[in-house]
Amino acid sequence: MKRITIGGKPTAKNPTTTPDDWVSNRFVEEEPIKRLTIDIPLSLHQRVKSQCALQGENMADVVREFLFDRFGEKRTVRTRSQDSLAPLAVPEMT
Repeated sequence: MKRITIGGKPTAKNPTTTPDDWVSNRFVEEEPIKRLTIDIPLSLHQRVKSQCALQGENMADVVREFLFDRFGEKRTVRTRSQDSLAPLAVPEMT
């Protein structure tokens, strides 16, 4: 009978990261990124998701743009998955 030796437990090639580490590494910009979680009605989520899908947009990018429009200054944000910079036009606050 042929004997087969089984090696040790395999190790992960990529070290395990936390969700916060993953989020902070997604964006290419100077300022640190912080995750924001909100609760919205199911019907609103479905409308936003379907409209974003129809327009080929990322939901997070659309929500981020709304937040910059309301609270932020003009910014340029790029995720690692994007090939080019996507400027977020924000009107001047008076």
